[in-house]
Amino acid sequence: MKKGLTLIELMVSIALLSIISLSMGSAFSAIINSSEILEENAETSRSLRVAFSRLCRELSSSFISDRYDIRRYQDAYGRPTNFVGTKDKLLFTTFAHQRLYQDAKESDQMLVEYQLQNSKGQKDIMRRQKTVLDGRVDEGGGTENVFLENVDQLEFSYWDTFQKNWVDEWDTRKAERKSSLPSRIKIAITLNESGTAMRYVTQVQLTLTRELSRYE
Repeated sequence: MKKGLTLIELMVSIALLSIISLSMGSAFSAIINSSEILEENAETSRSLRVAFSRLCRELSSSFISDRYDIRRYQDAYGRPTNFVGTKDKLLFTTFAHQRLYQDAKESDQMLVEYQLQNSKGQKDIMRRQKTVLDGRVDEGGGTENVFLENVDQLEFSYWDTFQKNWVDEWDTRKAERKSSLPSRIKIAITLNESGTAMRYVTQVQLTLTRELSRYE
């Protein structure tokens, strides 16, 4: 005659099964959470790479020109091409514009502005572009869009070849900077990744560092 399980043995078996089930559930939950965090970080990394790539491409083709109508634009503050950079904001003219529509009245020149702005409880890098250089660079206009979301900090530094150090400002509207651009620009972006501040830094070398002189 076969002997069955006693009540105590049955209760112990159920308890052990419950413990094993809870352990497996916790393990699966941890795996899923880790997978979600890794996917989120991977997406952030992809967005950051794209952002750095575009920003560096546009900056490497930045330029200033003395070829403007002096009857319309009276001084360097008014000319349609300039480079105005501070520690957390950058406004410049570049040859990096790409036309998206056939017969569009645009050239390879454009005005671009990058700055950090508060938006719906977070900070985003905003990018403004103006494809027609028809006025002062600080007049506004053009189109503005979110460039990179959830950014804690945006920093620019400019390499001064003569001083041999990094400076926090470069303004070609001023007499001492009117005819030159920095040879290099350092870009630092701090992101909030899963509650941790991560700082990413890159540098870009400018191609045209001297002002395009006026036609004789």
